[in-house]
Amino acid sequence: MSIIIDCHGHYTTAPKQLEEWRNRQVAGIKDPSQMPKLSELKIADDDIRESIVNNQLRLMKERGNDMTLFSPRASFMAHHIGDFEVSSTWAAICNELCHRVAQLFPEHFVPVAMLPQSPGVDPRTCIPEMEKCIRDYGAVGINLNPDPSGGHWKEPPLTDKWWYPIYEKMVEHDVPAMIHVSTSCNACFHTTGAHYINADTTAFMQLIQGDLFKDFPTLRFIVPHGGGAVPYHWGRYRGLAQEMKKPLLDTHVMNNVFFDTCVYHQPGIDLLNTVIPVKNVLFASEMIGAVRGIDPTTGNYYDDTKRYIDASTILTPEDKHAIFEANTRRVFPRLDTLLKKRGK
Repeated sequence: MSIIIDCHGHYTTAPKQLEEWRNRQVAGIKDPSQMPKLSELKIADDDIRESIVNNQLRLMKERGNDMTLFSPRASFMAHHIGDFEVSSTWAAICNELCHRVAQLFPEHFVPVAMLPQSPGVDPRTCIPEMEKCIRDYGAVGINLNPDPSGGHWKEPPLTDKWWYPIYEKMVEHDVPAMIHVSTSCNACFHTTGAHYINADTTAFMQLIQGDLFKDFPTLRFIVPHGGGAVPYHWGRYRGLAQEMKKPLLDTHVMNNVFFDTCVYHQPGIDLLNTVIPVKNVLFASEMIGAVRGIDPTTGNYYDDTKRYIDASTILTPEDKHAIFEANTRRVFPRLDTLLKKRGK
């Protein structure tokens, strides 16, 4: 029996104690006397249950989604705030909470890890947290921020060897990365309406410009939010790759890059599935995320993306199974192993 796997979920409904502790941590950057102790953050299992049962789990059941790959709230990563120590402490807290969600609701949530990135800091510093989450929490993937500066793009391109320590560990542990920025601190870029989509598009173009997958042929990235502008401008990217004397996109990047379905209207989903091969599309909704309202033209929630796949006249039943389940299990082999152990 098929299951519906949402590969892109964030803990946007975490108990209020988390944000309160974070506010104190941020205040403590300027005034160390206000820096809270880790022991002062107290979140009970019942607090977590309430935050999930009345929110993500309720909507999953209403919409027919069975499982969500669950990571810390993207806008809360805020890697540009403080130094590595601040980021490391914050990432550890947020990852543990997602692990606890998965422990309390093992049939419905599987953790994906946030990294303790910090602008200008060697990516090697992220490896201990990454490996802890994979080893101890059962994380099946990571989120990688290509712009820890929060909208100023101070890091090297993703194809630069500066990032290779992370990629080496991804290959070693056979986990993919979702390329996901955090809050924009640049007033020119709205966080979810511009910065996220800019980053998706920018990351894909960086991958075209480089030859990363020659060095890491099994490396896998998910470009979220339907790939930003990429599907709409597919001819542009094919043409640019050709001018750069790169191989065709299907061999240059598309064995390693996948797009999710966080596209919030039917024409957008239809475009995605017309342009991008089915094997490269993973179901996702990012529910209770950037776009939470109801579309007045349909009466349905914008982020109820399962409806768009179900309603597609472009996709065959086999295509829909691939998007809903099979592709995600292939891209996240640790998830596939977990599900097989559970007889799924």
